Amino acid sequence: MTDTRKITVKVNGKSHTKEVSTRLLLSDFLRHDLLLTGTHVGCEHGVCGACTVLMDGRSARSCLTLAVQANGREVMTVEGIAPSWNGNDADELHPLQQAMQDHHGLQCGYCTPGMLTTLFELLRDNPDPSEHEVRSAISGNLCRCTGYQGIVEAALDAAKKIREERA
Repeated sequence: MTDTRKITVKVNGKSHTKEVSTRLLLSDFLRHDLLLTGTHVGCEHGVCGACTVLMDGRSARSCLTLAVQANGREVMTVEGIAPSWNGNDADELHPLQQAMQDHHGLQCGYCTPGMLTTLFELLRDNPDPSEHEVRSAISGNLCRCTGYQGIVEAALDAAKKIREERA
């Protein structure tokens, strides 16, 4: 018999109350219960970073976090990045998303959600990062396709655009 708990989690600004198994991973809750498939599950050991989300504004590996641990908390997935920037218009990209496209910061796309959420946190906390700071921030995210240069260039370009828009 599986133990269950009722949880309430605010995901991308919307509150969700569900009865979940106490063993359910946050990544599975997001993908299967809420149908937010942008959060990718790669290694299932917290090493690759593909499953990175922001929980209460801080990076968290959703494959290592139980859904019950998110009870009463706010979670932002990659699907919440654009609306957080432009007032819930998911059709308009966040400057970071646009820069990733412009600088070819993605290829297969598997690491992209984790990269975006990680870099979103960095740029929120440090609007003018150095190349070293960007590389350090994404050092916990694995990408086998890009060689990281396009991702770094995209982050630096996005930071510049965000600073310009806020000025």
